[in-house]
Amino acid sequence: MRINLSCLALLLSVLAQPAAAQRLNLKKVFAQAARQTTVLLAETDKARNPEKPALVVPRTEENGQLKLVSTPDWTSGFFAGNLWFLYQATGDKQWLTQARRFTQLSEPEKLNTTTHDLGFMIYCPFGNGYRLAQDAQYREVIIQAARSLSTRFSPTAGVLKSWDHHDKNWQFPVIIDNMMNLELLFEATRLSGDSAFYCLAVTHANTTLRNHYRPDFSSYHVVDYDPQTGAVRGKMTAQGYADASAWARGQAWGLYGFTMCYRETRNPIYLQQAEHIAQFILHHPNLPPDKVPYWDYNDPTIPNAPRDVSAAAIAASALYELSTFSLANGTYYRQQADVMLHSLQAHYAAPLGKNHGFLLLHSTGHKPAKSEIDTPLIYADYYYLEALLRARDLAGAKK
Repeated sequence: MRINLSCLALLLSVLAQPAAAQRLNLKKVFAQAARQTTVLLAETDKARNPEKPALVVPRTEENGQLKLVSTPDWTSGFFAGNLWFLYQATGDKQWLTQARRFTQLSEPEKLNTTTHDLGFMIYCPFGNGYRLAQDAQYREVIIQAARSLSTRFSPTAGVLKSWDHHDKNWQFPVIIDNMMNLELLFEATRLSGDSAFYCLAVTHANTTLRNHYRPDFSSYHVVDYDPQTGAVRGKMTAQGYADASAWARGQAWGLYGFTMCYRETRNPIYLQQAEHIAQFILHHPNLPPDKVPYWDYNDPTIPNAPRDVSAAAIAASALYELSTFSLANGTYYRQQADVMLHSLQAHYAAPLGKNHGFLLLHSTGHKPAKSEIDTPLIYADYYYLEALLRARDLAGAKK
């Protein structure tokens, strides 16, 4: 009898890993997250400065101090999203009150046409808010934000422009992160009945699939297009180690984005792409045993390179969803997400009452710029909470 060695290796890998989610007391973990977030709420109010009234939302810890940002910052919607997740997890109305409070702060950004990040800025607070509270006002904010995001679409290039800055470096840059903002467009079609948003999202996803990915299914960070012809001018990085390297968070964005696109369209091409990306991440020789990646899979200083907990949190959440779609590998993806989630809780969680109330430590924001290295990041907490909720749903657990 001939044994397929790759299948045998996969089976042995599954059997060798612990049933991590079964060991996680999710009720206890959510209670700890609630305690931490209570601290972050208090610290946020304390850190507000009357001389800088626009700084209202927590982003990170910088030199031991809590850093607040204004609502045009790309990370501004995550904290309200966290509050909605805690309301979903606990049913406690105090989180509903706080979620509404911080969600409302971001409403002016529905008219912002200068950024591709409206999915993060608007969908994370208002999308979760509409899902959990069915507030008609939130519905209108989502639709208007989708209209604003749509202004950044080029029919010639078939993509949404990511950045308007540093135009000396590129003409029409598109980053892999932009896959995450397509969820706002899909939701806007569902809420409005206008299929134009759906068409833009699918076109962007198809163009990204065609141009952003290498033969090994790793992703470039930035692809620059010629706005006149739609031709690709260059493929590069802004936040990774090198143009040809695999920036860890970028790989997680792609995994999450194509999994979400499959959910919204049921196009098998997106499921296939998501599975290829998952295999790249999970089988990479530089992925540590705890499944929390270094900030870039190709950093030559590994194992002395910093980790990126945010990449693990995003990937774990994506893998839980992907596990529900894949007939062949669903159990494996869920098991790998379990290991990631257990690692985050056991080894990367902030001590209760410390670090201004952030949930996770050891993320890397922008290493080439020497910014936010080995620090808490609010979006790591967001995808960690989402992963916890998805793990609970898959386990059939109750509040």
